[in-house]
Formats: sequence, structure tokens, C-alpha cells
Amino acid sequence: MNRPPKQQRPTTGRGPRPGLQLWGVHPVLAALANPKRQCHRLLATAETARAHGAALERLARTRKLPNIETVSRADLDQWLPEGAVHQGIALAADPLPALDVEDLVDLADGRDNPVIMVLDQVTDPHNVGAILRSCAAFGAVGLVMQDRNAPDETGTLAKSASGALERLPLVKVINLARALEELKKAGFWIAGMAGDAPVTLAEAKLTGKIALVMGSEGEGLRRLTREHCDYLVKLPQTDMVESLNVSNAAAVALYELVRR
Repeated sequence: MNRPPKQQRPTTGRGPRPGLQLWGVHPVLAALANPKRQCHRLLATAETARAHGAALERLARTRKLPNIETVSRADLDQWLPEGAVHQGIALAADPLPALDVEDLVDLADGRDNPVIMVLDQVTDPHNVGAILRSCAAFGAVGLVMQDRNAPDETGTLAKSASGALERLPLVKVINLARALEELKKAGFWIAGMAGDAPVTLAEAKLTGKIALVMGSEGEGLRRLTREHCDYLVKLPQTDMVESLNVSNAAAVALYELVRR
């Protein structure tokens, strides 16, 4: 059995920034609990270490974790990107292992009415993180997005996802149209969200395996993406606003699919 992580003063100071930094209580604790996440340095203020000591000890019994380096808030402010809302805790870790569309298809196998979220060039990491959180909340199988014109796996995305990055598979693909065709071959219906769609998502009465495609914050679905959709659907809304934020629209659409 592994011993609980000990608290110690950092020996390397600020040092070089690691490949991936995570911050905030929920993202860090979720990363420490994820056996697929390789963790290297754990920094926390004395206050935060005390407040979450029991949770950290429980996690340390499940696998080997880095010792807690007790630092000041000023140390964390310097170590992390400017403006990071760290809540007194941060983690240096490796990115998660890469997954592909086939992995999501395997996870969907045997589920009733599985949903996979697909993002077409959604670029804001806060939006992607919020969508990941909604996907986890409403039981989606996973999320697919391009490796270009989309945010990388970062602390900002992880903080917005509030732990969901560790719990929900995130797949990055080179060619989104090809990924949609892979999903079709696996039995998924492709439903693209578009403001000019002829029917609402509820009116479409979609059943079975659904891949729900959301367009970018400004332009919506690209032409090629629309051409690969089996359905175009929309959310009902008044004319008092032009459109919903993409993360809000994703949450409403996922709830509508869950109501099936």
C-alpha cells in the first residue's frame, strides 16, 4: 500500500514550466484519481493541503502520487499562467494518451441511445471545457474535435471542464468529415445543429446512436461538415437574441436527447 503524500518545501523553485499544468481543486483531484494520467509535481498552499488532506490521502492509497510541495499563493501565481484561478493547488502532469474514433465506438457498444458530441472548429477552451462538463453530466460517450483550429489539452480547458477531462474521452482527429463517415459506418446518425435547420431537435425525434455536431462560435457548421450530416436540427428560441453560446446550446441539446 502506498503511503499518503508527504508535504515538503519545493527544492527547484519556479523552475522550467512542464508540458502540462493543471490547476483548481476539481481538475487536480480528478487528475490524481485518473490512473491514465501520469502526475509529476503536486503544489499546494498549506491551507489547501489541510482542507483536502483526507482526499489526497485516499488517492495516495490507490496509486503512487508525487509528494505535496507546500508553496505560497505567490509561488503558484508565478508558476502558473497569468490569471489562472488555482484555488491554492496545481499539478504538473503528462497529457492523456491519445484516443481515436474507434475507441468511442467501442465504448458506445451496448449502450441505449448513445450520444457522441462532435465539435466543428470550436476554438475557445472555456467553451470546450464547459461542453465536456455537460457531456459528462448528461451521459455522452465522448467528444470528438479536430486537432487544428481547436484548443489543446490545457489547464484552462481542464479548469472549465471541472474534472470532466479526466472522466470523458476526448478524441482529436485530423479530418472531421472522415471521422463522421467512420461514425456512420458504426451505425450513428449524424445530426448537425444549425440555426436555419427545418426542424427542431425535439421535432426530429431522433433515436438510436446519435453524433451531435456543433459548429464554431461565429460561423457555425462549415459547408463540408453540413454535407456529411444526415439531419440538420435547431433549438427553438425567440428572436430576442441571435443565438446561444455554443456551450449553452450544447447543454440544452444534450438534455433534449437525454429526455428521449
